[in-house]
Amino acid sequence: MKSKNLTSAGRVLSLLLLVSATYVFAQERRPVHFSGLINDYSPLSATVKGSPWEMHGQWSLDVHPGWGTADFSADMTMSGYGKTSTGAVDPTQPLLNPHTHHIRLVNAKITWDMVGCPAYMPPATTMGFQLNKTVSLLTGNGSIAPFETDPPSSTLQVCVTGGDGAQYTVTDSNITLVFAGPAAMHFGPQAIHGVVRKPPVGEIGKDR
Repeated sequence: MKSKNLTSAGRVLSLLLLVSATYVFAQERRPVHFSGLINDYSPLSATVKGSPWEMHGQWSLDVHPGWGTADFSADMTMSGYGKTSTGAVDPTQPLLNPHTHHIRLVNAKITWDMVGCPAYMPPATTMGFQLNKTVSLLTGNGSIAPFETDPPSSTLQVCVTGGDGAQYTVTDSNITLVFAGPAAMHFGPQAIHGVVRKPPVGEIGKDR
């Protein structure tokens, strides 16, 4: 009888350990969520139709630490400016050709460095991570953007950077988007800047 009780207790203990290990594993695989805003302007350029553009939007990023991947999405509004009688851009005539864009990166591999990310004037960002991949979705007013191919072929670099993790600093504070391929003819090849509005609890950057 005592042997049976010990065997049963051993099975229960093994089951509890298995459940605990599964729970811990699931916790480690839980996504880390970032979100924020995009507010920027593209310069006047002969290669970017309709420029300069004013850009505003919001973005979100789910990092999957256990897999080393992330999913990124951004929802943006853009509008241009009218021109003077001489053909110069007129800032007093905003909201020319307003439109929207929805942008997605799915299952993008994370690179845990800032190599190739846009630089900032002082105070410079000192640490961060990045994603580089062909976009999964890039719309214009809900349809495939007129400058994009079907399926999409534009690539997007997303860099999340910030301070060095010392006291009174934020390790994940800034975001930049840089397009290449067909999308660069609309957004421009320059960095589009934004802010991390809600750094995740515990700040993933402190572990890098």
